[in-house]
Amino acid sequence: MSLLTPEPGLLFWMSIAFGITLFILIKFALPPILKAVEKRKTYVDESILEAKKVKEELEHVKEIGESLLVETRKQQAEMIKEASKIQEQMLQDAREKAGLESEKIIGVARKQIQSEKEIALQSIREEVAKLSIDLTEKILKEELSTDKEQMKMIDRLLDEIEITSPQ
Repeated sequence: MSLLTPEPGLLFWMSIAFGITLFILIKFALPPILKAVEKRKTYVDESILEAKKVKEELEHVKEIGESLLVETRKQQAEMIKEASKIQEQMLQDAREKAGLESEKIIGVARKQIQSEKEIALQSIREEVAKLSIDLTEKILKEELSTDKEQMKMIDRLLDEIEITSPQ
């Protein structure tokens, strides 16, 4: 017996065993296998369709999200713009109030300065009057130190009174 050339009887029995095995496989094993393959194919097809639907829904959600993001950004820009307007208005109001307050303070300060100026001028006038009186007194004391000078002064004042008095 040779390994490369089998005997015809062995070939016959091997063919019959192969045929029976093939018949059993085709009759009993192949239908459940085909059924499982078909079931698997259906599951894969359904999964692909479901994945396409999910992808479409995801794209739709993405579009909605982008539109919401754009809308939110617009609202945010409007809110920032409105807040800056309010801030500017508040600053303007504060400036106006500060201007009015400073004008009031300046007015009060001017009045106070004016009254202090008048007080100072009055004080200066009083000092000048006192100095004038003191100076006149000293001058008169020196000029009228003798009786003769005092009589001259009295005569002169009487002459002036007579001249200025109404006739």
